[in-house]
Amino acid sequence: MLEFEELGLKLTSYKDELADLKDAIGYNSLTDQVERLEAQSAAPGFWDDLENSQAIVQKTSKLKGRIQEYDRLRSLYDDTEVLIELADEAGDLSVLDEVTESINEFASSLEAMRLSTLLTGEYDAANTILTFHAGAGGIEAQDWNQMLVRMYTRWAESHGFKVALIDFLDGDEAGLKSAVLRIEGENAYGYMKSEAGVHRLVRVSPFDASGRRHTSFASLDVMPEVDDTVEVEIRPEDLRVDTYRSSGAGGQHINKTESAIRITHLPTGIVVACQNERSQHQNREMAMKMLKSKLIEIKEREHLDKIEDIKGVQKEIAWGSQIRSYVFMPYTLVKDHRTSFESGNVNAVMDGDLDGFINAYLKAASLNQLKDGEE
Repeated sequence: MLEFEELGLKLTSYKDELADLKDAIGYNSLTDQVERLEAQSAAPGFWDDLENSQAIVQKTSKLKGRIQEYDRLRSLYDDTEVLIELADEAGDLSVLDEVTESINEFASSLEAMRLSTLLTGEYDAANTILTFHAGAGGIEAQDWNQMLVRMYTRWAESHGFKVALIDFLDGDEAGLKSAVLRIEGENAYGYMKSEAGVHRLVRVSPFDASGRRHTSFASLDVMPEVDDTVEVEIRPEDLRVDTYRSSGAGGQHINKTESAIRITHLPTGIVVACQNERSQHQNREMAMKMLKSKLIEIKEREHLDKIEDIKGVQKEIAWGSQIRSYVFMPYTLVKDHRTSFESGNVNAVMDGDLDGFINAYLKAASLNQLKDGEE
């Protein structure tokens, strides 16, 4: 039947991409690595070195997950192909919607996995820490800052990542002056690094009784969360540590103790803070991890040889420096100024539908790397 022939051709058009993806992820190499690691795990005395054995188990699990992800994609292709053949032979149009849905699901999964192969940076696979700051626009900007925190929380949750609000400072009347989110999951930093920069909002302000249109700004800083295996020399004399009471709702414990920690790195002026953990010690530990991550992120970004060369320079959070605009009025449009990708469904974007923007950035970054390599 013509309908199934067309769907069959559409599915077959992805066949070469699926084969290319297998090569891109190094499927055969991954299976060989898993076999070697599992052989190590089965060797006598494997658990004698607990730290090393745990690292091997984690690596094995990660590699297996990659293999299984491709296997599921391959199975979806094969199952859909069989379904098309059977339905075509039987002339059963009742499964037309099911076949169409399967092809769309396959295409979406193929694209997502293909894009994940672009995340080859040293820290791309790491967890990430997002730092939000309200910019020009007063109360309106503080409300916009909170809206962004919600947007990225929704995005992370929809992708199965764990999200924690590490620190925040309430706005004067509404919203948040600043906030820090930790997103935990594989490739969290690789995906979120595309979101760093100034975000611009245009809307009729709910805080303006005259109903005028306002433009507001908020900045997002994105850094990888580095683990303890990465060494960074941070001298105690370069740190100023302040304690304060947590500002959020948390019961009597938060109200009575100064468990929140703020650390200032004096040579660079970088400030990190944490208030969501249960004890001052845990907050300090998280704050130090954030400081280490920030120092490494700037060092890598600026291609510096030494941490001492880092200068804490903050780009102005105002007009002319935005990476993306979110327009609610007089029309609805979200546009990325780096890739020109745009969406007219601003409500979906604010609910975390950011994959189109992230994917466009990763593709553009990959093309730029290829061009640089050719030059």
